[in-house]
Amino acid sequence: MQIIKARDYEDMSVKAAEVVISHLKQNPALNIGFATGGTPVGLYEHLIEDHKKHQTSYQEVTSFNLDEYIGLSYDHPQSYHSYMKEHLFNHIDIRQDQIFIPKSNSLDPETACAAYEDALFTHGGIDTQILGIGSNGHIGFNEPGTSFQSNTHIVQLEESTRAANARYFNTISEVPTHAITMGIASIMRSKEILLLVSGQSKKDALYHLLHGEETEDFPASILKRHPRVTVIADHDARGES
Repeated sequence: MQIIKARDYEDMSVKAAEVVISHLKQNPALNIGFATGGTPVGLYEHLIEDHKKHQTSYQEVTSFNLDEYIGLSYDHPQSYHSYMKEHLFNHIDIRQDQIFIPKSNSLDPETACAAYEDALFTHGGIDTQILGIGSNGHIGFNEPGTSFQSNTHIVQLEESTRAANARYFNTISEVPTHAITMGIASIMRSKEILLLVSGQSKKDALYHLLHGEETEDFPASILKRHPRVTVIADHDARGES
């Protein structure tokens, strides 16, 4: 596990963008796994800036998102379909038919999970997977107790996760209770993982990841088994004086 130290959130975002852009230059047909939430917003801003300034192309890129809420329409402002359009896809030249996000509005969510796994397999898996980490150690929406052998599945969100995401909604009662998420085994099949960690609220989670035991009670701990994990963490997340 490689640790890259960043000064602050902006520096973390710049360093993460440099990694992704470097990979795109080496392989324009990169399969990228995208994350949502507050942490990767700065990364996406720098990818958009680079695209506009240097014409870095995404026309051959295939994208896969980690998760999507169940119960929100795709055009709901807080759906991850809307998030990705607002923060990235509407501003780059990625092809719409090369964008994959779990179909959480399917009448048969279990079939939608299997179809998502099939799409991952058909496209040769993810080359670079971007991750954040929850305060409870969740990656994607894989909450504590999720099996390390899990593939894409339906998950009931913990109240701590719903509370953390409530800032994006009017009230916590509007936050969905379930989601479809790539499983831990799905994530671990990525060729490379880029984990972004920012802020004091993630300090304990990062410490546990680096120094704690490997346990399903802390899903991110599985990342210790992956051969190519790069952690970009800012000063506050590292808790250094």
